[in-house]
Amino acid sequence: MKDTSVLLAAPALFVGAALGVPLVAILISSFAAHDAGGLTFFNYERILFEPYHWVVLWTTMRISLFTTLTSLLLGYPLAYFLIRIVPYDKVKRLCLILVILPLFTSNIIRSFAWMVILGRVGIVNTALVDSSVLEKPFRFLGSELGIIIGLTHILLPIVVLNIANALSKVDPVLEQASSDLGAGPLTTFRLVTFPQTLPSVISGAVTVFALAISAYVTPALLSGGKISVFPMLIFQQYSSVLDFHYGGALGIVLLVVTVGLITLATAAAKPGEKN
Repeated sequence: MKDTSVLLAAPALFVGAALGVPLVAILISSFAAHDAGGLTFFNYERILFEPYHWVVLWTTMRISLFTTLTSLLLGYPLAYFLIRIVPYDKVKRLCLILVILPLFTSNIIRSFAWMVILGRVGIVNTALVDSSVLEKPFRFLGSELGIIIGLTHILLPIVVLNIANALSKVDPVLEQASSDLGAGPLTTFRLVTFPQTLPSVISGAVTVFALAISAYVTPALLSGGKISVFPMLIFQQYSSVLDFHYGGALGIVLLVVTVGLITLATAAAKPGEKN
């Protein structure tokens, strides 16, 4: 036991220093201002009382929530198909490789690809206009829908891998027993399969939401400068305005909001654990 503690101490200290020290530095910096000496709440008051920040924060949360829901709605059926429908193990491995493969491509490259696909003369608009579904091209770029599509494509493999791993551990005998007792496929899924995969669904949703709400590259490219999200404000303060104190306050606010929402969602999804 002591040997294990010693082995774990070094990585724990390294991770704590790598994550904790910068966070503490940002927190301290957020309580300072260029035109004020000592500690001040000026940066947080500015965020709290300027309506623009609330608009951007709500936009960021809305995009993140829709990205999470879309990823779950697409990811669960895909994971179920890979684990339950695909008959051969070799084919399953190939499909999983295809799911994982996009993760080896930079988010910047994938976002630029979506700019080409969703542009006014891109593949999607060209197909929709040529098939008379639309009279004129739809503006995907510069809209929340375009950002959600790009983020969903990037984050979907995370949900698929989480749920596929959980489904692979669900004993098919339980599903067969439910069927033998007269339950239909939907009832079996609702009462047997889904409850056993719910922890992985929550885990995947939390991961996707955290990555979506903190995403910068994809919203910056697919927004076309027409939509702002919180990470874009933070990057702007650090790279262009060089107001590290205000940027730090924005970062801390985003961190607190993200952790708070994830905590509330996790608690609401597991109401019976305390009993």
